[in-house]
Amino acid sequence: MAEPLSALERRVLGVLVEKALTAAAPEPLTLNAVVVGSNQKSNRDPVMIVEEPEVDAALERLQRKGLVFRITGGRTERWRHNLYEAWKVTKPELALLAELLLRGPQTAAEARSRASRMEPLDHETATAAIQRLVEQGLIVWLTPENRRGAVLTHGFHAADELARLQAVHATGVSVDVIEPASIPKPPPADATPSAEKRLNDALAEIARLRADVNELRATVTGLQEALGIKPAERS
Repeated sequence: MAEPLSALERRVLGVLVEKALTAAAPEPLTLNAVVVGSNQKSNRDPVMIVEEPEVDAALERLQRKGLVFRITGGRTERWRHNLYEAWKVTKPELALLAELLLRGPQTAAEARSRASRMEPLDHETATAAIQRLVEQGLIVWLTPENRRGAVLTHGFHAADELARLQAVHATGVSVDVIEPASIPKPPPADATPSAEKRLNDALAEIARLRADVNELRATVTGLQEALGIKPAERS
């Protein structure tokens, strides 16, 4: 298995690769461009909302791991991935990895089709690339490879995260809802008083708001009378 990366680190790497492979004239990305790409809604799963400090910290961590490098000298610092050297991959392999980093688990056919926007991939090229990446531990099958619609993902999940994904795709049910049958536990002793207190507080707040509204209504009516304005009838 490859060294695990955080969800944001994976997203940042995917963005750097995607923009390098799809731009007409590839250029290193500014911090702001990486943030925008990370928050992009298309070709992303899940959709994220991150800000510059978070992305900057992720880039710093990736730089220490030798996966990206900073380019200085201009008015703004820029970032570029170093994955050809770090992972020893080809362009078709990197396109597949970027697709998995951006979207997570998917079938091999989906990965090939989606990655083709970054690098043209036919079935034979994609199959060979996936096989080599599996051998390197950069791609992991979540379901049996020879099964129809077999699902794969990148190899940068932590062990517990990978186990959870394998359970989800093996059963079709999230492990969060797979629990052994057991006798329901009684609610904590203070659960009812706490609920009653919240209800009483809410009722008191509603009463206060009603009093405020009535007082405001009376004030408005007084002003209307002083100005000779006939109050509007309430339906």
